[in-house]
Amino acid sequence: QVQLVESGGGLVQAGGSLRLSCAASGDTFSRYAMGWFRQAPGKEREFVAVISWTGSSTCYKDSVKGRFTISRDNAKNTVYLQMSDLKPEDTAVYYCAADRRYNHCGALGYTYWGQGTQVTVSS
Repeated sequence: QVQLVESGGGLVQAGGSLRLSCAASGDTFSRYAMGWFRQAPGKEREFVAVISWTGSSTCYKDSVKGRFTISRDNAKNTVYLQMSDLKPEDTAVYYCAADRRYNHCGALGYTYWGQGTQVTVSS
């Protein structure tokens, strides 16, 4: 079992930045690929970014490329999502997820999920 707790969400103006964190516990963190996802009101959950076990490979949703950066610190059992140049359409609940497999870019089939953190971008 892996427990995931997201933090760092909040209200920010368009063009601003936020850094989300996801702290993991319960198993060896470096065994898991980590993903970030989001769900806006009335919409389905969507993939945002994924990072491999060592951080050597990453993949992003097209609309966040160049604005968001996923990273991890295996010594701290934490994965991050640095978000810059935020837009109102980035408003959503953001979730992190873990899986032993490095799923292909865009996949939603992760084993463990956090509870989410709200990000609201005002125009």
